Amino acid sequence: MKNLFGEDIIEKLTLADKYLMCPTTVLNTRDPKWHELKRKWIAKGIKSECGRAESNRSANWKGNDIKDYSYMSDFNSFGSVGMYNTVSVFDPVIAEIIYKWFAKKKILDPFAGGSVRGIVANYLGYEYTGIELRQEQVDSNREQALDILEVNNQPKWYVGDSEVVLDELIPEYDLIFSCPPYMNLEVYSNLPDDLSTLNDSEFITKYESIISKCEKKLIKGGYAVFVVGDLRDNKGYLKDFTGITKQAFFKTGMKLYNELILVNSVGTKAMTMERGFKNGKLAKVHQNIYIFFKP
Repeated sequence: MKNLFGEDIIEKLTLADKYLMCPTTVLNTRDPKWHELKRKWIAKGIKSECGRAESNRSANWKGNDIKDYSYMSDFNSFGSVGMYNTVSVFDPVIAEIIYKWFAKKKILDPFAGGSVRGIVANYLGYEYTGIELRQEQVDSNREQALDILEVNNQPKWYVGDSEVVLDELIPEYDLIFSCPPYMNLEVYSNLPDDLSTLNDSEFITKYESIISKCEKKLIKGGYAVFVVGDLRDNKGYLKDFTGITKQAFFKTGMKLYNELILVNSVGTKAMTMERGFKNGKLAKVHQNIYIFFKP
């Protein structure tokens, strides 16, 4: 492009253009650009809730009416992790940003769940390996991936318990990226190895073991990025899941390098906000994304 004098105009990209979003400690899912990016991914056919609904309807749900889903926002309002027929789904924009900022080539996800993180990774040119306990979920993920990606560019999904499968993998990953089960907030299956079926003490022990094994598969200079949020126990008190996650990584020798605050859309939370506040509970409209570094 030239100006009126015939001179070349050098167009400079803003940081937001270069990195999808401005690389600050706050990401806002209410941003119009976020909506635009998410629509593009949804248009490609990603359906993270597939493979989840039937399993969740048959699972034994724990807790009672005080159970707090405030870390989730309405899927249709372009939240991050959202609710869709009581099934949590992952926002592809988060995956795209994290990969753009912290990934080099090989990504490991010990709590794979739905298809989003895998499809986004391979679509963008990375190599994703995910571990998921339920065969029906992996079958659904693979079916979606074949609809969206080339046959020779497919994510790898292993079926099994991460604590076991991780022992079989080569330590070659430069990014560990996941959104782990929020303890027993949402029960994914009745399988005995499912973290979401365990009591708090059992969960923490197994969770720490999986994170320790993930660290051993990460190359030096690599990052581990976990999307987490606090939840309430059956008496309404916060369990500090964010603190549990940080301590699990600290025990491996990894260092906390960045903390992102992910601002969610209020969505359907507005309908229950006043009811919760009558008991002194604030409506939670953010999540934490912790970035750990392996020296």
